[in-house]
Amino acid sequence: MPGSPSGPFSTAFTKLVGVSHPVALAPMGGVVESDLAAAVGNAGGYPIMPFSWSGQDVIEAELTSLRAKTKAHFAVNLCLAMPQDARLELCLSHKPNAVHFFWGDAAPYVRHVHAHGALVIQTVSDSEEAGRAVAAGVDVLVAQGWEAGGHVRGTVATLPLIPAVVDVAGSVPVLAAGGISDGRGLAAALCLGASGVVMGTRFLATPESAAHKEYVAQLIAADHGDTLIETDLYNVGWPNAQHRVLRNALAERWLAEGRPDNRSRHRADDAIAQRGGVNIGTYQSTTPHREMTGEIEAMSMWAGQSVGLVRQVEPAGSIVARVMDEARTILSLR
Repeated sequence: MPGSPSGPFSTAFTKLVGVSHPVALAPMGGVVESDLAAAVGNAGGYPIMPFSWSGQDVIEAELTSLRAKTKAHFAVNLCLAMPQDARLELCLSHKPNAVHFFWGDAAPYVRHVHAHGALVIQTVSDSEEAGRAVAAGVDVLVAQGWEAGGHVRGTVATLPLIPAVVDVAGSVPVLAAGGISDGRGLAAALCLGASGVVMGTRFLATPESAAHKEYVAQLIAADHGDTLIETDLYNVGWPNAQHRVLRNALAERWLAEGRPDNRSRHRADDAIAQRGGVNIGTYQSTTPHREMTGEIEAMSMWAGQSVGLVRQVEPAGSIVARVMDEARTILSLR
């Protein structure tokens, strides 16, 4: 059996990265900081820290803080939609367990990351991309389904995507991402051949999350059908990138008016929120952080289709424990 009811749950992924449970924290920029990452790590999960847009001072502070709060292994995340060489070097100097690359090809970085003693994780959206990643020496694949919140590169749903990626992955562990918020999702992913899951939306509603309280309230109130996926909605700062968000009045008006372009749409030049004296514009691709003030409901409130399963704020460690308990029960491992 993969583990006792209260002990580690062993899969190819957990063995490779050295954690107790096959539950990874999605690298949600703007809300995953050291408190949330440490809470997931201390519960036996695998935190992935987002640094794609972070300055050097933030990376230094967050990784130092994380090391002080947990001994758990962790990964750092970098989005390849932009140059990341400098951030990669800084992150590697802190000796993460792995580097997770998103929205691009990890192949040019595999040898360098391996030389620093770290694993390489890459998010893929179809089996062809997965095959290229395996050939390049990537150590772990994240198969991200269309149901996922935030930026989503593919168009295939999680359920058919997982076995398609697993079939080409060979011995490379595959993590399922998109639409998973409880132990039923983990059990389903394991039955489809995955070695674990990446969860994001569920971890937003935790005391350790840096998400704004209004954002969390909107998540809890939302149902499965209350998200939409678009490319040109919250595109300021990251254009031509498909993304899934909660519906709000601003988005509904934009849809009703026929998806007008950036120059002609409603409130195109307005500042709707602030943080530390910096204005955040309408339609800006920016996560509502707890330190922000202003019209939070009008911002890009990223959420996956599993948002309907998020019904209360719950400690991150309790979520990991409950997910594992549910999965064990479903898989008859108790």
